[in-house]
Amino acid sequence: MKIAAIQMRSGMEPAANLAALEPMLAKAAAAGAQYVLTPEVTMIFAENREGLAKVAAPFEGHPQLARIGELARQYGIHIHIGSLAVPLPDGLFANRSVLFGPDGAMVATYDKIHLFDAEIAGLNAYRESATYAGGERAVTAPLGEFTLGFSICYDMRFPRLYNALANAGASLIAVPAAFTVPTGQAHWHVLLRARAIETGSYVIAAAQGGQHANGRATYGHSIIIDPWGRVVAELDHDEPGVLLAEISPDHVADARQRIPALANARNFALPQPLQG
Repeated sequence: MKIAAIQMRSGMEPAANLAALEPMLAKAAAAGAQYVLTPEVTMIFAENREGLAKVAAPFEGHPQLARIGELARQYGIHIHIGSLAVPLPDGLFANRSVLFGPDGAMVATYDKIHLFDAEIAGLNAYRESATYAGGERAVTAPLGEFTLGFSICYDMRFPRLYNALANAGASLIAVPAAFTVPTGQAHWHVLLRARAIETGSYVIAAAQGGQHANGRATYGHSIIIDPWGRVVAELDHDEPGVLLAEISPDHVADARQRIPALANARNFALPQPLQG
């Protein structure tokens, strides 16, 4: 199967972001991609809840998603919108990933589970929980000879989720992201390679990159990693672009046979703290 990761520099206007995305989807489809992943916050990259509230459309009848469904049907491919902000009744948003099938129908959705609340040296405090509500459900979906596992950005720091996805059958795990530059330089490659190695799965990470209209800078470096942890394709920059690679289920089976970590895992007890 040929897969593609699209790297973007999304701003705060959904129509402009969709206009930037469409020619890259066309390029990926023309190159033979059967599955295409876009980054986190593809349709709107606002900095806070107030900014999102001005432009985020309801999930039902969402105009940009309707167009993506049309394109998936036109090209006859899976298109995976890495995430977009979906308004919730309590005033917060879901950071929601949406997969469309080759018939244009919505196949699956996933709401980002882990929220990034942190203070980073040299940057203002960043609290996703002030804007988003965390999801509560891990998700997989069939994708040809593969099973796709869903995750979003900060999720990659939580191996338990990836272990659960792999044990549920995932052999290709999507990581749409909008990674900050300092953490990207330090951790992007090593975390993604670790998630591929420990699960014996392909990992595809589609990233935001560059300086955005909301004032944030993201790392870029969209990447595809094989089940042995090897980088098979990478955009070694933060500019918009399309990344393509061929993947094979045989490589998943081979990696899991050579290092059967999923099969060898055991439950264990933790020692009780000393009393007194």
